[in-house]
Amino acid sequence: MNYPSKIFIRFLIVGVINTLFGYLLFSLLILLNFRYEIAVLISTICGVLFNFKTFGILVFKNKNNTLIFKFIGVYTIIYLMQVFLLKKLISYKINVFIAEALILLPLALVSYTLNKTFVFPKSQKRKM
Repeated sequence: MNYPSKIFIRFLIVGVINTLFGYLLFSLLILLNFRYEIAVLISTICGVLFNFKTFGILVFKNKNNTLIFKFIGVYTIIYLMQVFLLKKLISYKINVFIAEALILLPLALVSYTLNKTFVFPKSQKRKM
């Protein structure tokens, strides 16, 4: 039987913390009457800084700060996907809070895959 790797389990745990941080910030900005595009942008920028350290250190055991540029590239892709999906769901008259909640898991899986492949690939080669 294949069990999830320790690194994936850590990613999920840290991802919950990061997701709560990002979602709460996004929700606060929406409640303050920011447009969803701006709320996503601000929460993504803040999330990138917060997530880089938590994923790098706690998940991938990597403190290399020069990887921030690759990490920003991954989050640029995530941001574009997030805005696109929100726009689509909102066009179907889905509440913005529900729409954001619906896309969290698929975007988390994309984030894990891109970070594991492009940002922290050397971390995968070490036994955890």
